[in-house]
Amino acid sequence: MRQFLFATAAATALAIAGPASAQSGAEKTAAAALEAAPVWDGHNDVPIQLRSRLGNRINDFDFSDTLDTARDGHSAMHSDLLRLRQGKVGAQWWSVYVSASLPEPEAVQATVEQIDVTKRLIARYPNDLQLALTADDVEQAMEAGRIASLLGMEGGHSIGSSLAVLRQMYDMGARYMTLTHGKTLSWADSATDVPKHDGLNAFGKDVVREMNRIGMLVDLSHVSEAAMHDALDVAKAPVIFSHSGARAINGHLRNVPDGVLARLPENGGLVMVVALPWFITEDLRNHAADRAGEKARLEALFPGLPDTVEAQLAKWDAENRPPVSTISDMADHIDHIRDVAEIDHIGIGGDYDGMPTGPIGMEDVTGYPALFVELAQRGYSQEDLEKIASRNMMRVMRDAEVYAASVGDMVPFEYAAGEPRDAGE
Repeated sequence: MRQFLFATAAATALAIAGPASAQSGAEKTAAAALEAAPVWDGHNDVPIQLRSRLGNRINDFDFSDTLDTARDGHSAMHSDLLRLRQGKVGAQWWSVYVSASLPEPEAVQATVEQIDVTKRLIARYPNDLQLALTADDVEQAMEAGRIASLLGMEGGHSIGSSLAVLRQMYDMGARYMTLTHGKTLSWADSATDVPKHDGLNAFGKDVVREMNRIGMLVDLSHVSEAAMHDALDVAKAPVIFSHSGARAINGHLRNVPDGVLARLPENGGLVMVVALPWFITEDLRNHAADRAGEKARLEALFPGLPDTVEAQLAKWDAENRPPVSTISDMADHIDHIRDVAEIDHIGIGGDYDGMPTGPIGMEDVTGYPALFVELAQRGYSQEDLEKIASRNMMRVMRDAEVYAASVGDMVPFEYAAGEPRDAGE
């Protein structure tokens, strides 16, 4: 079964990429790039899969092969050790995400639990995975043939509006934090919720300053456009977007607008381009909006008749098949970010195991080589591809470490216990 799936994915990737005669040079360029600089992926949600599927009981869980995990209402996982190797992944940011709907004290505890289960998973596979806390750790793990494994918090609710908790999360191994997830916080506006602060309030800006001081990367993937600009105004170290696209290509508010992209060269940060189809394929995003509108229309026409609504919506679905999302769509985002922010500010952040599927040819983590073939066909050099794969991310992490070392005598930012964090400037 595994061989069939791999063969199908490979055939699909080749069909998208073009004729074999035009393929050989691009394949060689991509292969050489990924051999020299394996993929350093910005975001993978395996940890929340361990929580939702297994209740974080992993002693009997086999991460070497997870293709048989389609059960109990779950589809098969996108990631395992075999497929990460096939996808040429050399370093992985594992997201220790917990729901933004949790009250903050519960979110803090749940985040600690996610850090624990991720560390335990890494420790179970010492020949394949290695916990990485620094850029040097990543480099050493890659040289040893292991997948460098880093921890990233997805959402500021994970620190419970406390800089002390932020510092302790860093001490437990977290090396980036996305400032928000899907909900606006008392100190930061989310891209997909009602804004309250026109970006970041005073405490939110101090969160960025304190993250810079301790060497934790500031991730802006889920924040509002105003919060992106506020963070860039304050940041002294490069920021990242761990899994986002270009808003000019797909208008989803989770994606990065050109005005922010244009500021990345000065800051030194990068956008790690996401593979989630609804964030990269505009026609698919519009189809989803049309379907939501049709569902609302049917519910207004047939109140109290859910079976009728379901039947009518099924008819609409049959008559309005969703567009497909392809590797080419993802490459379009990379092209645009290169054109606006330049090649040094692009990375890869798949979001696998945090979405239903990737685009055709990149349904799971095995698809990265096909993306790099597509980019090579578009004229990206081996040097360009190495930067996108991992060298840009390595430079960003080193720059953040250098800044933190340069302010090693700076005292921590402090807020009095019980002091409100939602105050303005």
